Amino acid sequence: MNVIQNLKWRYATKAMNGKAVPEDKVEYILEAIRLSASSSGLQPYEVLVVTDPGVKQKLRAAAYDQSQITDASHVLVFAAWDQYTEERINKVFERSNKERGLPDSATDAYRTRLIAMTTAKTAEENFHHAAKQAYIALGSALVAAAEQEVDTTPMEGFDSAQVDQILGLEEKGLRSAIVLPLGYRDEAKDWLVAMKKVRTPKEEFITLI
Repeated sequence: MNVIQNLKWRYATKAMNGKAVPEDKVEYILEAIRLSASSSGLQPYEVLVVTDPGVKQKLRAAAYDQSQITDASHVLVFAAWDQYTEERINKVFERSNKERGLPDSATDAYRTRLIAMTTAKTAEENFHHAAKQAYIALGSALVAAAEQEVDTTPMEGFDSAQVDQILGLEEKGLRSAIVLPLGYRDEAKDWLVAMKKVRTPKEEFITLI
């Protein structure tokens, strides 16, 4: 399938059958996430991959009892930085400069401006910006999973404070932003599986200027 066919095939799976997703497919999806675009290349989020049944059960309770969490093979939790700091930003640029064979001074001007901009904002403003970057990566994950014919259900319906506590995110300087179960559809139980995919018509959705 090409990418358009992949996207026509995928949908927000409402029931999963518990079948394990092969590790090579999971790694493919995770690599697509890692290679995603992000503002200034900061990648201000981490991805936690949950397979432990006990932890998934706790996450299900925090996600208003959505069954996909326990019936999924893997549950990806996108956790955004709780704050942009000079230390975090410097670490990203130091790694980038080293990998590219550049002196640290090569990015000093841009890095200084970026640090000044972000540290002038509140922690909440910075978290929301970081969470938006995680959503860009979510898009890459959805496309990569569809290419591998792995079903997904992007979830915002969860108690973030509970999820943060379950996964110990606060001590890592992270906050949960989005949850993505990976698995395979249960066609006998999923009420959405046979439904036609409906999107806004092109003429109402796209404006040429």
